[in-house]
Amino acid sequence: MTKKQHAEQICNILNKEYGTDLRCYLEYDHEKPWQLLIATILSAQCTDERVNMVTADLFKKYKTLQDIAGADLKEFEKDIYSTGFYHNKAKNIIACAGALIERYNGEVPSDIDELVSLPGVGRKTANVIRGNIYGISSIVVDTHVKRISRLLGLTEETDPIKIELKLMEILPKEQWILYNFQVIAHGRKICIAGRPKCSSCVLNSICKSYKEKKQ
Repeated sequence: MTKKQHAEQICNILNKEYGTDLRCYLEYDHEKPWQLLIATILSAQCTDERVNMVTADLFKKYKTLQDIAGADLKEFEKDIYSTGFYHNKAKNIIACAGALIERYNGEVPSDIDELVSLPGVGRKTANVIRGNIYGISSIVVDTHVKRISRLLGLTEETDPIKIELKLMEILPKEQWILYNFQVIAHGRKICIAGRPKCSSCVLNSICKSYKEKKQ
């Protein structure tokens, strides 16, 4: 079986198990794409649940990009403290808001090179925006996608960019955005880091890691 055929098998099982409805786990005003950009920056090394708790108050206090660009750094650090790495996140978010205003008239760009040029924005964050805001087929390599894709035998790479490129090569394009949502759900429910429920996993018959454990 080729890697593409293996990937298609996995996608078919994930579609049956988790459905094909797209749902972003980060909460934001859909008329304000910049909110998702900021929430995604905050989500680095932090749970979506925690980010949603923080942004519920944050976006009431800072209602516009101008409010964030003009925020006091120390005060903003306190506002986002519980998301971790708050010094860098606060500095980057304030700078990112300023860059969006100066370069893009407050609009969030869709081009990946323009997105990653913004302070605090890497490929993962850029692909979240491209997929959720613009519906552009993209693969988000977060900790779940990296870990589970390797366990399933879809890639041997460890570098997120190389994983992204490999998954783009073997996954059907219509599954790119879906794959991330489905794998996050699977990682939280079944393939939990450090304590996976392999015997209950719908993918165990085709999972490289599970087959190796059984040998």
